[in-house]
Amino acid sequence: MSPVALPPDLIAFVQDKVSSGSYETENEVIREALRLLRERDQVREMRLAALRSEIQVGLDESARGQVAPLDMDEIKRSAAEMLLQNKSR
Repeated sequence: MSPVALPPDLIAFVQDKVSSGSYETENEVIREALRLLRERDQVREMRLAALRSEIQVGLDESARGQVAPLDMDEIKRSAAEMLLQNKSR
């Protein structure tokens, strides 16, 4: 594999991490960044798989006729509560 070319701002970022003592070498900074990227991708894939599974449950229930009419007032109330909870965090 050939050396990776980084833009000047990322080169400075990597050098700052080494200069601060957080990492001993530039390679350590890059390895940690790639490890975190891989971890983030794995989490995203797990969440996507869980979402697909939940969607399939809903589709299966719908195919069996196990659905209820939507209560838009309840949906709006629930959404408003969720927004308030997220703002208070």
